[in-house]
Amino acid sequence: MAQALGPDLLVDEGADGRPQWDNKFQYLLSCLGFAVGLGNIWRFPYLCQTYGGGAFLIPYLVALVFEGIPLFHIELAIGQRLRRGSIGVWTAISPYLGGVGLGCFTVSFLVSLYYNTVLVWVLWYFLNSFQQPLPWGTCPPNLNRTGLVEECQSSGTVSYFWYRQTLNITADIDHSGAVQWRLLLCQAASWAVVYLCVSRGIETTGKQPRWPVLVSRNNCRRDAVIIALVNSLTSLYASITIFAIMGFKATNDHGQCLDRNILSLINEFNLPELSISRDNYPAALLHLNTTQPGRIAQLPLRACSLQDFLDQGTSGPGLAFIVFTEAVLHMPGAPVWAVLFFGMLFSLGLSSMFGNMESVITPLLDMGIFPQWVPKEVITGLACLVCFLSATCFTLQSGSYWLEVFDNFAASLNLVIFAFLEVVGVVYVYGMKRFCADIEWMTGRWPNLYWRVSWWVVSPLLLLGILLSYIVLLTHRSPSYKAWNPQYELFPSQEEKIYPHWVQAVCLLLSFLPLLWLPASALAQLLARRRRENTQLDTALKLQDSSGC
Repeated sequence: MAQALGPDLLVDEGADGRPQWDNKFQYLLSCLGFAVGLGNIWRFPYLCQTYGGGAFLIPYLVALVFEGIPLFHIELAIGQRLRRGSIGVWTAISPYLGGVGLGCFTVSFLVSLYYNTVLVWVLWYFLNSFQQPLPWGTCPPNLNRTGLVEECQSSGTVSYFWYRQTLNITADIDHSGAVQWRLLLCQAASWAVVYLCVSRGIETTGKQPRWPVLVSRNNCRRDAVIIALVNSLTSLYASITIFAIMGFKATNDHGQCLDRNILSLINEFNLPELSISRDNYPAALLHLNTTQPGRIAQLPLRACSLQDFLDQGTSGPGLAFIVFTEAVLHMPGAPVWAVLFFGMLFSLGLSSMFGNMESVITPLLDMGIFPQWVPKEVITGLACLVCFLSATCFTLQSGSYWLEVFDNFAASLNLVIFAFLEVVGVVYVYGMKRFCADIEWMTGRWPNLYWRVSWWVVSPLLLLGILLSYIVLLTHRSPSYKAWNPQYELFPSQEEKIYPHWVQAVCLLLSFLPLLWLPASALAQLLARRRRENTQLDTALKLQDSSGC
């Protein structure tokens, strides 16, 4: 097999019937659309803030230079060289590594389920943005219409619209709740959009229907560097705006906290209305606590620290649906900005969904599961339908808890392991010299020392270190989640709860389910090889017996 993959045997562009790119710019934009996603907007800034701010950029840049870019170069180069789907690529490298392709297929399927659910929420907010005033700007009246809903008054309008009017969330993951039909309809609409775009492949979206369909002599090294750098610069650029918004929200929440405490003091001690300001509040509180500590102790005063509000910056959906929506309320022409913002988020996430779904559909086509006369549109429709039905659990009242489970356990561990196997498989199984020769044939240049050292030593060691650290972290920390519970004594702060045992079992299954393909595929290949050898031996013995007779 190694000899059958020489450069002279590569098919010409279009000879294998695969759709082609119109031009290089279309290909680059498509790769950028897949690489740049919602994580650039809400996950990178949160991680940056949580793990040291500017100091976080040091390990990030090290990982980018010695891990991200070299690994991405491998993906582009080996895909361009072998021109096959993920399963076909790993089967070509070694029949015993076909499980890597099947594992990547499983991860892409699981990620597509919850990633599109985020687009469902974005679509729901987008549709609600065509109102003046925006629906998350005011609290609704209570049932008796004698006042406002208490939960909204305690938590704030944007949090109430997100947790109660959008998710209608339960207070515990044990209580699944009912299907939220408005979210189910938005989910059907979102999957319909994905189907319409993916079913047309390059003709509609610019996305490749194969992994990846490139011209044979394309400079994949330059593409890997450009795409990786643009992706990282997008995260840094987005962080500037996001940190400004998070700082604004923290300052606003800090001021509201002080105002509530000041009002409590004024009412308790019958002070003049403007006698205590935000600036002199600490001095006034110190004086009253010194002179009348008993009365102060009975008041429901909260500790108002600006640093605490800054540290409470949310990640993931909370950043878009709580922090950003509150910022939009303070802008002139708020509905216009809301439409633009959620329209941007939908298109940003949709481009990444195309890549995820192609990673699901392409292996189905390459494995020949369906007869050749079945058109791709039908296969795509069946794949989207299965994904839609499987993702209905996220439209339950406990759906956001389950999305967090999938996000934390379905992809993280598996992707690190598959990335490690990818480097090892290409460098040590396919062969470093052979891979470098392929790159020289495609780009005209032999990879320099930076690429070879990164692939040979640095990237595998970094990935192995991250993998071991992640496993140690998982074993020393009980998996928990933050629940929205109006009955919690510290509400509107979220109550941290430990996952029930049956949910922990699901987390364990999600963490190792894609990895099960590795031994299963290798064992199946070994048994098939033994069967072929036995068959050949039996045939040889029969021929020998017949010739002896």
